[in-house]
Amino acid sequence: MDPSTLIGLALAFGALFGMVTLEGAHIQSLLLPPPMILVFGGTLAVGLAGSTLKDVIQALKALPGAIKGKSTPPQQSIDQVVKLAETARSEGLLALEQEAAKVTDPFLRGALQSIADGTDGDELRMMLEDEVATKIKTDHGAAKFFNTLGGYAPTVGIIGTVVSLTHVLENLSSPDKLGPMIASAFVATLWGLLSANFIWLPIGSRMGRVSELEVERMMLLMEGVLAVQAGSQPLVLRERLKAMVPAHELKAPGSKSKDANGSKGSKGSKSKEKEAA
Repeated sequence: MDPSTLIGLALAFGALFGMVTLEGAHIQSLLLPPPMILVFGGTLAVGLAGSTLKDVIQALKALPGAIKGKSTPPQQSIDQVVKLAETARSEGLLALEQEAAKVTDPFLRGALQSIADGTDGDELRMMLEDEVATKIKTDHGAAKFFNTLGGYAPTVGIIGTVVSLTHVLENLSSPDKLGPMIASAFVATLWGLLSANFIWLPIGSRMGRVSELEVERMMLLMEGVLAVQAGSQPLVLRERLKAMVPAHELKAPGSKSKDANGSKGSKGSKSKEKEAA
């Protein structure tokens, strides 16, 4: 789980409450039910009005996955595909059917099953590209819903402030009440801006980023399995897939690797130097 969203939101609201406390105000002066009900309820309502019910349900279903932000490291996907390439070269493409039964990822499992069934390479590429395109379209719809809420929220907050100020003007005969009433009126605007920039827009951006990482993983797997079907050598395939991934997302280049006997390469080279001496 990637906790950056939860940490970011906690820091944002913490900074807000810290400012309020340092200025000597009370948190309770911001937690007023009427403007909060209007801002959150009205924003969700107009968001629903501007979308379809299926879009809203799909966006809410995607919310937990976006907050968790769990993604497979590219190096793990590369190692998995290279292992499949080794299996295909030693046992044949039909052996991938057994490997498909061990895979939990439906995208990779479907690709391996198609290879074992003898699907043509061009047709398989079209199928996988269509699946990736569908994934992009679905994720874009979910992120768009929350970005739309971020656009509506400030305006809904202003509407709440205007409504409250109308009520203030009705009570000009009570000067002692005007100050608290005006302050309460601007709380709606505050929550409109706050909910947009502290909640809805960050969630929409988070969904977009998580979707990008997932699509990159799917593209990596797609190119990998198509190369396996074409009979690419495992070592060549590994280098090709590594070239598709930014260096900082792979294992650190200075990490120590182990040779076939389980000993570290640096120690092995030192022993060879001693023997040569």
